[in-house]
Amino acid sequence: MTAQVQHDAPVTGPAVRDDDAIRLAVRARYGQLARSGGACCDGTEGAGAAVAAGAPALSEVARSSLGCGAPIEAAALRPGEVVVDLGSGAGLDIFLAASRVGPAGAAIGVDMTPEMVAKARAHAARLGVANAEFRLGELEHLPLPDASADVVISNCAINLVPDKPRAFAEAYRVLKPGGRLVISDIVRTGRLPAALETTEAWTACLAGAIAEGDYLDALRRAGFADVEIVSRRGYAAAGLASVTVRAAKPGRGGGGPAPTP
Repeated sequence: MTAQVQHDAPVTGPAVRDDDAIRLAVRARYGQLARSGGACCDGTEGAGAAVAAGAPALSEVARSSLGCGAPIEAAALRPGEVVVDLGSGAGLDIFLAASRVGPAGAAIGVDMTPEMVAKARAHAARLGVANAEFRLGELEHLPLPDASADVVISNCAINLVPDKPRAFAEAYRVLKPGGRLVISDIVRTGRLPAALETTEAWTACLAGAIAEGDYLDALRRAGFADVEIVSRRGYAAAGLASVTVRAAKPGRGGGGPAPTP
């Protein structure tokens, strides 16, 4: 049975709600970061860059990493799986995934910023990664067919999305029954200062974060089961935390729930 997503369910979040302005601002900021480099949020490259530290070929990609966690580690990828990365940026997590699923598998990145997609494709060509692909698209409208992925990952991107329930519904749609979801993201653990309730702060992974409990509830309303936080650490501003969340799409088939690392 297909889960019904309650788009009108309350999700605690910021007062900034001009969704079109948010999307334009996010696209502009990350387009500039793709052209010039630099950090997106708290001045760190994220744990994903540390995961890639032992791979010299990925050093240039790691310098462009804008993540806040390491979903690849919690995803426990297996050879032959199809992995989709929501908000894939310059492609670091996709290249890590591609190496783990091997030539029989595939790693597909989706990003809304044309400059990021172009940069990721250039990295893929330079590295010769044949099983990596990058598509331009919004996370609320994924350019992927139903039940096409064994695993969906994301690294510090859902907080940037205005319609989070819709993004979670899309992740659920593209997963195969029995597939799994692993997301590293920013959540609220307290109240943010009013000065951070701006569109600019949204593009910096601050104002777009929602309360941790609401985040988990939104995943459950989208249909996900076994929703759990597998890691948590402090973040750039008081009242925020970086968490890695794991969940599964009920049903048989797909890769099944990930084993505990």
